Amino acid sequence: MPTIVHEFAWPDRVVIGTVGPPGFRTFYLQVRTGPRIVSIALEKQQSALVAEKIDEILDQLMAHEGNPFSIPTSTPVELVDNDPLEQPVEEEFRTAAMSLGWDPSTVQIVLEAYRFDDEGTPELDPEALEPGETLMVRMPVGTARAFAKRTREVVGAGRPMCPLCGNPIDPDGHICPLPGD
Repeated sequence: MPTIVHEFAWPDRVVIGTVGPPGFRTFYLQVRTGPRIVSIALEKQQSALVAEKIDEILDQLMAHEGNPFSIPTSTPVELVDNDPLEQPVEEEFRTAAMSLGWDPSTVQIVLEAYRFDDEGTPELDPEALEPGETLMVRMPVGTARAFAKRTREVVGAGRPMCPLCGNPIDPDGHICPLPGD
């Protein structure tokens, strides 16, 4: 079966947001161009890692002599997006894997998210699996910087961490595990 590809070359909006209260949040990567919206679910850790890696790529590119790609050091004010996800959030697929790249011809970060069709056959080599669906987003450098900043803020807006054990504190209380547990 051929892979379904949702491609956004110059999106109007690309954000990570959440649905649900802290501790029970579902993270979504949502992309919109005009009336077309695609939302994919991903893990909190995937969200944090993609933001970190986008900033790393942009910082490396900015370090080139003369900053030839005009990489901003911080989020351009006009690209700050603190709005909630567009409703209704309709999950296209859950992300199994992601990749990031750089396209110097368009000066864009390229983010790809994949849904893999797992037929439940454990002897299959994961490298041989074909993604059943892919989201490909090309972000200009300013948009990518804004995306990474917002993503870090969304990830950090969850449950507070316990200063003693480092585990999240639930809204209904928290008991620290005993040392050695």
